[in-house]
Amino acid sequence: MTRLTVQDVADAGLDDWRLLASGLHARFATGGMPAGLALVSGVVAAAEELDHHPDVDLRPGYVDLALVSHDVGRVTRRDLRLARRVSDLAAEQGLLARPELLAQLEVALDTADLAAVGPVWAALMTGDAGALDGNDVADRRGRLPLLWFQGTEAHATPRQRFHLDVWVPHDVAQERLDAAVAAGARVVDESHRPSFVVVEDPEGNRACVCTALDR
Repeated sequence: MTRLTVQDVADAGLDDWRLLASGLHARFATGGMPAGLALVSGVVAAAEELDHHPDVDLRPGYVDLALVSHDVGRVTRRDLRLARRVSDLAAEQGLLARPELLAQLEVALDTADLAAVGPVWAALMTGDAGALDGNDVADRRGRLPLLWFQGTEAHATPRQRFHLDVWVPHDVAQERLDAAVAAGARVVDESHRPSFVVVEDPEGNRACVCTALDR
């Protein structure tokens, strides 16, 4: 199954969906559980027909969906097909997509020795030291935030090793940065824009505002 590039996904014209850290994401405002359940029922039927299944989160006022082809760890055309079908179902119900409300949290740990630290964190988070997928802890239950190991040179402590990657849609990244700066953050590195921008709080704790662009 062919893995799609970020540009492939952008060219698909899926206006309701945004590419974040782990696949395609969408939120549809429902106004209540009955409308949300109706959408989810339609999604389940479409998923069975296409033999490809999303992660679904039904809440009182919205439905969140996430799509990724787990066998290749990336978005494929299977995901695009189901995303279009879901958008069509939502449109038939008159439900509004709210992509500007999407976000995904990724915890990043700098390490110069993934082979040593990866199994430890996999075991702590999932109970299985082998639950690693490349540079990520693979939580198949979907209950934990993403943990990604960022390669770095060996260095002496103290130095901030953990930081948060806040993934947002590319078209709201600047708004999120502006809000953080207005609240007291400082931009310390924007050389990798639009992929990510590094900010720090008044005590020097850093985070990255990340998008799918230029990856």
